[in-house]
Amino acid sequence: MTNSPQLLGISNAIVDVLAHVDDDFLQLIGAEPGSMTLIDKAQARALYSQMGPATEMSGGSVANTVAGFANLGGTAAYIGKVKADQLGTIFNHDMRSLGVDIRLVAAEDGAPTARSHVLITGDGQRTMQTYLGACLELCLADITKTTVGAPKAILLEGYVWDIAEGPALAKKAAAIAKANGTTVALSLSDSFCVERHQDSFMEFVREDADIIVADEEEVYALLGTRTIDGTLAALRDFDNLFAITRSEHGSVIVHGNTHITQAATRVDNVVDTTGAGDAYSAGFLYGWANDQSLEVCAKYGTHCATMVIQQLGARIEPGLLDNFESV
Repeated sequence: MTNSPQLLGISNAIVDVLAHVDDDFLQLIGAEPGSMTLIDKAQARALYSQMGPATEMSGGSVANTVAGFANLGGTAAYIGKVKADQLGTIFNHDMRSLGVDIRLVAAEDGAPTARSHVLITGDGQRTMQTYLGACLELCLADITKTTVGAPKAILLEGYVWDIAEGPALAKKAAAIAKANGTTVALSLSDSFCVERHQDSFMEFVREDADIIVADEEEVYALLGTRTIDGTLAALRDFDNLFAITRSEHGSVIVHGNTHITQAATRVDNVVDTTGAGDAYSAGFLYGWANDQSLEVCAKYGTHCATMVIQQLGARIEPGLLDNFESV
């Protein structure tokens, strides 16, 4: 693949291990239905041995966006840390099968590949037990002119700031990008992540980021606002392009004096909202990378999110926009 893809993602590389379980299994492992719990290596090994048949695929927020972007027909690359173990091989193979250019060689040493055990009960609810492992070992040395290349845009994940060298590697990636004329996009990940790193995020938004993709709660946490009207007023002081998702209220795109409101599409059968934001980002950035108007970008994002919440899993199917009418 070219060293100048449309989109390069930099994020926590996590394998989703999806399995159908019953309520008794959740009680057996002491998991609250619908919760997300961080577990250690020993707990992850024990849980994996207790699970029945499972589906394993690449995961993590920005990795989902990159995979979706590739399935929409975009050219994509990815930087994230996995170990040269079974799950690391699965992650890299899955991404490469979608046409994504994996920029890092799997590590021979260090922690095992990160994995999120996604336990799905009969009602479609997801309970997640997550071991972060190798993804936390992404470091400054992994970000080079060679690994970053010259994409049209890079997309950084807010969770990168939880990595020891995360803020520094984000700044380094942005500096390489800017030198190449590459646009820098930031996904805020979740409101708690924003609260943990609010000052550093704000500095990055002010100095490095061109595009911010986030839900409204994450933007509230960044700006210290409480309402969408207060947020829109605060954004008058920013030059960035903000793509803000608002669940059933659709999305708002803000860039300078440009304000675009995109309505949500009514869905009568919501199966799984996990990954809706990742899918929106994939659709929005795919439109942007292909020089569509911001109105069309918002429609693409909405369509991708709408389709994903009607299925189990966050993966956008290939060709989802092929026959989509944006008018």
